[in-house]
Amino acid sequence: MPATITLTNVADAREAYRSPDLRQGLYDAGEVVMADVLVNLHGDEHKRRRRIENRLFRRDTFDYYENELFPEVIEATLAPYAQQGRAELVHVGHELMLNLAALTAGVDRALGTPEESARLHDYMMFFIEGATLAHSTLDRAERIAAIGEQLAKWDAEFLQPSMNRRRSLLAQLDAGEIDEAEVPRDVLTTLLRNYDVLGLRPDIVQREVAFMLLAGAHTSATAFVRTIDAILGWIAAHPDDAERIRTDRQFVQRCVHETVRLNPSSPTGVRRALAPVTLKSGVHIDEGDMVIIDLVAVNTDPALFGAEAAQFNPYREVPSGIGPFGLSFASGAHVCIGQDLAVGVVPSADEQGHHLAGLVSVAVHWAFDHNVRHDPAATAEPDKTTRRPYWSSYPVLLDL
Repeated sequence: MPATITLTNVADAREAYRSPDLRQGLYDAGEVVMADVLVNLHGDEHKRRRRIENRLFRRDTFDYYENELFPEVIEATLAPYAQQGRAELVHVGHELMLNLAALTAGVDRALGTPEESARLHDYMMFFIEGATLAHSTLDRAERIAAIGEQLAKWDAEFLQPSMNRRRSLLAQLDAGEIDEAEVPRDVLTTLLRNYDVLGLRPDIVQREVAFMLLAGAHTSATAFVRTIDAILGWIAAHPDDAERIRTDRQFVQRCVHETVRLNPSSPTGVRRALAPVTLKSGVHIDEGDMVIIDLVAVNTDPALFGAEAAQFNPYREVPSGIGPFGLSFASGAHVCIGQDLAVGVVPSADEQGHHLAGLVSVAVHWAFDHNVRHDPAATAEPDKTTRRPYWSSYPVLLDL
């Protein structure tokens, strides 16, 4: 009978992530959204698609997003809340990150109206639910049917028009009628350019773009809210750091990294054994076994992160070779393709000049520029529809 084996240290976790005989198992319950998407592929099929999508997820593209596309979107999305003087961060975070993820995924909003954006937001929340069905407390069959219905509606309203526009632009590019700079730099365009090479189907493109939309929005949105919560707690105990939060973006990035270490997007990684595997530590895994990578335990190992490893501390120093965010972005071939876009590049000790801070850091910095603080008239509430540690609401006050 297959066993469940839990790994709790960095060495075992890294080896499991990198083993070709252990395949992704985290999204088995969420195939309505996750079947055949990049993160769920294995072996040569994963290598082929990853190699092509890596052409988009490069440092120059991230620089372009962070310095040219995103600042305007952040200001346009968040400024109305600063004018109102208050916001509910869970909704605001998803709204902001959805606006940014739509650019990277390649989902157009032809009307440009708030109502259209609200519909896209509602679709995305269904996709998020689909990807995390393994942790749902609701009726699974019922939710799969509802999510599948919403996926089809989103396809008709948003994906098909986005595909038609890109196909037209690519045809114009081939005919020499437009320049490369006029073609979007996004996942959908990349998939359409390599449709035959990758052996894609319409349903695979549908789910891949839906996944990139939800992953780009949801993981960054949760990190955004959690980082603000962590910083507010830190400032309450260390008021001398309040000014540094407002003036030092690299320090804010350290806060993001520390938050992500303590709160990985998924608290576990899951792998299923395709063949027997024996790790260097002696842990043996039989074919068919399920491997649970306990990221909370891995990321709070006192041997690596100090005696107070479970506490938030943006001044924490970690050993060489260990990311300040632990293994929250996985490791090996399946390391998160959008890691640098979300949380930036870890700065070197002698780094000077421009630094890629990451989308979450930029958004968190904006919030503290506008004096984000707890709303004394309302209380943050946890999300009770999932076993994952999410907030359902997080009310705050803001200044212009």
